[in-house]
Amino acid sequence: MVRRLSGGGAVYHDLGNLNFTFLLTKNNYDVDRQLNVIIKAVNNLGIPAEKSGRNDITVDGKKFSGNAFYTTGNKCYHHGTILVDVDMPSLSKYLNVSKTKLQSKGVDSVRSRVTNLKDYNPELTIERLKEELIKAFGEVYGLEPERMDIDNLPQEELKKRTEKFASWEWNFGRKIEFSDVLQKRFAWGDILLQMTVNGGIIKDCGAYSDSLDTELFEEIPKVLIECKFTSEDMEKALRSLNVDDSKKQMLEDIILLIREEV
Repeated sequence: MVRRLSGGGAVYHDLGNLNFTFLLTKNNYDVDRQLNVIIKAVNNLGIPAEKSGRNDITVDGKKFSGNAFYTTGNKCYHHGTILVDVDMPSLSKYLNVSKTKLQSKGVDSVRSRVTNLKDYNPELTIERLKEELIKAFGEVYGLEPERMDIDNLPQEELKKRTEKFASWEWNFGRKIEFSDVLQKRFAWGDILLQMTVNGGIIKDCGAYSDSLDTELFEEIPKVLIECKFTSEDMEKALRSLNVDDSKKQMLEDIILLIREEV
């Protein structure tokens, strides 16, 4: 999971999704013109794409491209996704969050109906789409596109920025508070784990169960409070508990739940 500079809701990425970015100065920034590059490329593939709303591109009313924007000084960027052959079950799993699962005070985003371009052109590949985008860019801007070699970029600056945007502090450390609830039934009983997270750190936690053995559930909050809200850190904290053999399976089940849901 990574955080971006631009606004908007979460998006899902896998190798069936192609990302693009327009980097421009303010005097050259024109969202409709930029979107026209994407629309023209997709239309050239025999797919009737069109702009919908402020920042989506659709076909038959279904979204295949979402776009976001960021400006600093005289520089702007416009980037987005193009769903070509994305794993839709995974997309639905990670973006369709239930109301009881996540109640965020910092983000409110609703997923639109989406589609893959490959549903409209079964022979389409990522590489073919790239070729059409380059061609459409040249047509819209009246320029001969040139390929850039990453080796020609300032390597120290590239390394510095890569480290920043890959860091835990950047991706999870913002002061946004939200609550998360994990719940599941196991052979030994129900587990309900309620957490309040701020700045990527668990600030409050309650563990509840209908199990007759309550000792473990009294200890869980003690090790999770002030823990980073990542499955790896939460597992490490839980494994620090000294439990007897009768509770080991319960602990393993709770750790598995966290691996699946966090």
